[in-house]
Order: sequence, then structure tokens, then C-alpha cells
Amino acid sequence: MFDTVVVATDGSDSVKRAVDVALDLAARFEADIHALSVIDASEVDASPEQLQDEFRTALETTADAALGTVEERADREVTTAIREGRPAAETCAYAREVDADVIATGTRGRHGENRLLLGSVAERIVRTSPVPVLTVRQLEPETDDEQTAEA
Repeated sequence: MFDTVVVATDGSDSVKRAVDVALDLAARFEADIHALSVIDASEVDASPEQLQDEFRTALETTADAALGTVEERADREVTTAIREGRPAAETCAYAREVDADVIATGTRGRHGENRLLLGSVAERIVRTSPVPVLTVRQLEPETDDEQTAEA
């Protein structure tokens, strides 16, 4: 059913569960796994011109770390890619290029805390993706009261 799974990651905490779900899905179907991190070109362009190269390098380092996390957690080889552009558009374009069967993404990324249901990037991916999108919500951490009640 699934031969190629793309997981979109920005390295944020909210994507960790999406990575786990994507890796589990790939393992269950013996699918190839592709991990993609997109450097948001608008963030780089909005920074002061004299800092853009330094900022781009910092974002590339973050992207490398995010992809490294996926590779560390996987039980199989992971194809990784870093793109620069509009994250939703680049994710959908990458899915087309690798003939993905599904894209897995978190519901909120680094800038998504102000969104109620889906982060703006996740929402755009869902609306424009050429393949099904599996959005994975980060579970809220248990409070001390909930842990005490379970004990």
C-alpha cells in the first residue's frame, strides 16, 4: 500500500511524534523513508542583508540536526534532503519527485503555537499535496495531577 513515505521535519518538539509515526508506518509496509527539511526562504529574506548568509547557515545546521534525528530513530536507511523555499510548496514538490505515497507531518512546527488546529505549513500541505497527508498531533505532556491520578 505504501512504498515511499516522506516525513517533513523542522526539528521542533511537535514533529517528534510525527517522525515516530512515519517510521512505524514505513516499517509496517517495508516502505522507503525520505526525511525532508525545508529552510523557509522568507525567513532568510526577512533578515538583515548582512546577516542572511549567517542565518541561512544556522538554519541549515538546524535542518541537518533534524534529519539526523530521523536517521538515528530509523531501523532502516533514510534518504534525506534539505530544500530552500516555501516549506509547503517544497514539501509537495519533493513528494512528487520521489513518487511518495504519503507525507507525514506534525500539526505545528517552530512557528505554529498561535494556530488552533494545524500550523500554517501543515495546513498548506494538506490543501495542496498531490498525495495523502498524515498529520500527527503532538500529545500534551501529562501534568503532575494526571500522573498522580493514574498512580
